[in-house]
Amino acid sequence: MKKISTERNAISFLNINSFRKMKLILLFIGFCFFQLYAINGYAQNTKISLELTHVKLSEAIKVIEEKTPFVFFLNNSEIDMNRQVSLNLKEASIKEVLNQLLAPGSYRIENYKIVLLADKMPQEGKITGKVIDETGMPVIGANVIDKKTNNGTITDLNGQFILDAPQDATLTVSFIGYISQDIHLKGQKDITVTLKEDTQLLDEVVVVGFGTQKKVNLTGAVASVNLSETLGDRPVPNIAQALQGTTPGLQIGSETGTPGDAMSYNIRGTTSINGGTPLVLVNNVPMDINMIDPQEIESVSILKDAASAAIYGARAAFGVILITTKQGKKDSAPKFNYNNNISFSKPLELPQKANPLESVLAYKEMGWPNDTYVDGKNITQWEGYIRDYQSNPGKYPNGYIFDENGNLFLMKERNMFDDMTDNFGFMQNHSMSVSGGSEKTVYRIGVGYTGEDGILITDKDSYDRLNLSTFMGVDVNSWLTTQLDLKYGNSKQKKVEAGGRNTVWVAAMNLPSYQNNEDYEENGTVYPAESPATYIRYGDPRRIKRNDLRALGRIILSPLKGLKITGEYTYNRTTEQNKFYKNKYQYIGMNFTGVLNSTENSSYAVTSKYTDYNAVNLFANYDMTFSKHDISVMGGYNQESSHTESQYSYRTDVVVGSLPSLSLSTGTPITNDAFEEFAIRGLFYRVNYSYAGKYLLEANGRYDGTSRFPKNSRFGFFPSFSAGWRISEENFMKTTNEWLSNLKLRASWGSIGNQVILKSDNTPDNYPYIPDMNVYLSNWLVDGQKVTTLGAPAMVSSSFGWEKVYTLDFGFDLDLFNNKLNTTFDWYRRDTKGMLAPGMELPGVVGASAAKQNAADLKTYGWELKINWHDRIGDVGYRVGFNLYDSQSEITKYDNEAGLFGKDLYRKGMKLGEIWGYVTDRFYTTDDFNADGTLKPGIPMFKGAGTVYPGDILYKNFDDDTEFIFEGDNTIHNPGDQRIIGNNTPRYQYGITAGVSYKGFDLSIFLRGVGKRDYWRTDQMAWPNGSWGSLFKETLDFWTPDNPDAFYPRVYPQNETNTKFNQKVQTKYLANAAYLKIQNITLSYSLPKNICQKIYMDNIRVFVSGENLHTWDHLPEGMESDMLSKGAWEYPFMKKYSLGINVTF
Repeated sequence: MKKISTERNAISFLNINSFRKMKLILLFIGFCFFQLYAINGYAQNTKISLELTHVKLSEAIKVIEEKTPFVFFLNNSEIDMNRQVSLNLKEASIKEVLNQLLAPGSYRIENYKIVLLADKMPQEGKITGKVIDETGMPVIGANVIDKKTNNGTITDLNGQFILDAPQDATLTVSFIGYISQDIHLKGQKDITVTLKEDTQLLDEVVVVGFGTQKKVNLTGAVASVNLSETLGDRPVPNIAQALQGTTPGLQIGSETGTPGDAMSYNIRGTTSINGGTPLVLVNNVPMDINMIDPQEIESVSILKDAASAAIYGARAAFGVILITTKQGKKDSAPKFNYNNNISFSKPLELPQKANPLESVLAYKEMGWPNDTYVDGKNITQWEGYIRDYQSNPGKYPNGYIFDENGNLFLMKERNMFDDMTDNFGFMQNHSMSVSGGSEKTVYRIGVGYTGEDGILITDKDSYDRLNLSTFMGVDVNSWLTTQLDLKYGNSKQKKVEAGGRNTVWVAAMNLPSYQNNEDYEENGTVYPAESPATYIRYGDPRRIKRNDLRALGRIILSPLKGLKITGEYTYNRTTEQNKFYKNKYQYIGMNFTGVLNSTENSSYAVTSKYTDYNAVNLFANYDMTFSKHDISVMGGYNQESSHTESQYSYRTDVVVGSLPSLSLSTGTPITNDAFEEFAIRGLFYRVNYSYAGKYLLEANGRYDGTSRFPKNSRFGFFPSFSAGWRISEENFMKTTNEWLSNLKLRASWGSIGNQVILKSDNTPDNYPYIPDMNVYLSNWLVDGQKVTTLGAPAMVSSSFGWEKVYTLDFGFDLDLFNNKLNTTFDWYRRDTKGMLAPGMELPGVVGASAAKQNAADLKTYGWELKINWHDRIGDVGYRVGFNLYDSQSEITKYDNEAGLFGKDLYRKGMKLGEIWGYVTDRFYTTDDFNADGTLKPGIPMFKGAGTVYPGDILYKNFDDDTEFIFEGDNTIHNPGDQRIIGNNTPRYQYGITAGVSYKGFDLSIFLRGVGKRDYWRTDQMAWPNGSWGSLFKETLDFWTPDNPDAFYPRVYPQNETNTKFNQKVQTKYLANAAYLKIQNITLSYSLPKNICQKIYMDNIRVFVSGENLHTWDHLPEGMESDMLSKGAWEYPFMKKYSLGINVTF
């Protein structure tokens, strides 16, 4: 289908070609490096000239501090500060100066700190001690100060200190990121102090739209993810897998375990029947989350309600995921980090097929006419051969035999899964970074590699990704900062196909356990068997290459106190190339039916696509405080455009198979191309007000325009409001301070516009307002040539526009017992008004379906709960977390007066996910029939079914008649005997985390699951197969006269008529899709700091981990809960075992 448009871009954008864009980027890079060069280099490389004669050591130190960025830390009682020193050095390094200055003593350089060390042996009258964190590790550089005299020191490499202080002194021990403690000595001469993390400080700032806010001041539904706990040392190739189950309301899923396949996202359930996904922003700009190295991510925020997401306007109707990547730190020496893990994987579980004897006995019990199978062989004779083979396998060396009539009897059990897979898959992740900064610069450079080889034989199912990222920021002066953020991702994916729409996994599922899979010789030539393993060995995989290059330049102006103006420009080029060579090879047919060709002609197809994306953000923020009033005002402008082009080329008869090429093919070329563009433009604002830190107000809004709608309906205004009340800060709550850390009530209301309308391939339609016209060649000839035909365009409304999403949210945040217990709860209702849906049905003479209009409404309501507890008992720290989420969606307006129900049909009052079907009563028994085989009076049968027999399914008869069970007209007004029997929507989705730490060891456990979900299975294991195809152990329990209490009904050979009536959607076979999964268990150990320092390392951590370890569910063996949305069994999910190391130096 091709869209024809006269408008290349409905909203004009900066007309800059790619070459000029790259020149601008290079110019910006050069500017930043020039600024970097003009600024002092790293302090360690600073050259110092000193000429000092007979001065006190304390005066010399003061001069050094004035001339360099270094700061000295010392214990006055341990170092003779009055010692006379002399120096005469020119352009000397800091180490050369210290080696002369402190020759009698010792020192240690830690970034910009110079620590003067003294003898650590206790002396009479001295206070000694050690400062550790909650894991038992020493805290280096902690400040220990006598509150009365202000005499102080800092801890050494082992966390130890010595201080002159009276025995009744009070010492204050502090360190950045920890809660300060006052220690009353009371005569103690040796103490151990355990500092606890200041979680309120660590979580203080949360990334929100175009800025940050203090967590205590948030009034919208914003969730921040603790990546250090969530990601940790898990062997995940992308951040999506790490986020699964961690945040209530955020659902992340995957349909298969194929290496490199993307994952899907959803926030708070269905927003529109037209589909859509959350907006994912990396440093304020859309980017494919699967192309980011997880180790490069600093923080993740999820904006769930309209009040927090409205500022992003047209793209934010489905929620927003904000990702901020890591940067360097000012005044920091270069820090190198290397993270590595290697993983070995195997399928979580595989389906268990019936063995040959079980299969043949099942065929026998199915009652095949004349005891003859579908291909003409006698089933009893087949059973005899199998039993003989089991007793005398040497008698049948090939595992099969042809009888005198030429019938083939297969007897040997063969495992298709074993033949097509290796013992395990392998994955490796490597990440290396260096970061740091000086007084006016910050930088970070990172490189990451992920390589995953699947479990198929050969290397034809694999995924490789390389990531490069650089960040540089320069404070040009006190009011100007420039930043450059470059990111590049390259991935290569290979997938094996088995022809048509099937994959090798589907083919393996469909073949019975006795199917031949061994090579066969015919006429002196050995041919491979027709099997999935042959597809893999001789077929060529689909090869997909992706590149993603992004450059972001940012300028920050601070002309006035409290005023910050930010300008950003982003250029993003993504390319994708999809190649598939369908080679021609020969194999022996499944039943030795002769030599077959894999395809009539070899062929080669190439699809290439690129997208150029441009974005400009310009916004200003002004903060002011007076008395008890805090006000923050932000306003800005955003403009984005995207241009995509694709080309498709296909040709048959490839000449050189080892190097497939279009130019080296002789068939008639078939080509096609397409292009599309879209743009958005918007003005946005946010106003925050806080009084005394107790009463919080926020207003957001955006005036947005999109090119995806007709000109007269492109722009819309979408405001939002939120408020919060920190009750815990009220005077009347002061008596609760000992146990109540924070209590905040929140409420919000807002609106967002949705501009996303999905096409049949699940990608956004950029021209929904332009009629489709099909161009094709007709089957009739004129002068010997096929005539090109244009199909009549579909009807399109000239007035449709924004779907408007309104969200109401109430919630509270509760922190107790010095922030040890943290609880967050939200209840929300989201109304989507004016969803695009077909309008009133048109008369048949029109010859076209009704045009889509803003004619449908949807209501979604739900709630979220998150609880975390962390504490410490002696040297043991522990943590427990639980999150729970639930939602339901209901159609409140839809033009379906008849009330039709069924797949892809909507109606007013319908709850999304509802399943209509029949209520299973029981199996028919012989008591239900007369002697002549007819049903007794009062026993109904399914209307339209053929003759029923004992073992067929009898459904509940709810209609007034007693003769038939029927489907009515599939409307709510006349559903016949159908009822709503379940709902496919996942309910009560939850995640559980737990962890314990002890002296460098850390054990973490993560579980996730779904509490309630109904699912109607259509996969290969759903029913016993009566003819061609596989039988599974799960499906062998079917009805026979000797097995009247079976699970499955009577099986009809050769798919006889009544099969479809037994397999109607019904209660008995409606699957319970609830599950609990052990997602991850990780054990890590951090080496003591003193050991690390001896080998010039800051930190070394080793770990072992298990991912996707086990699932408790109600599905048949081999069926995975996460696979259900696929509708068929596919590439299995992997259980992974990994080990790795993380090093910082």
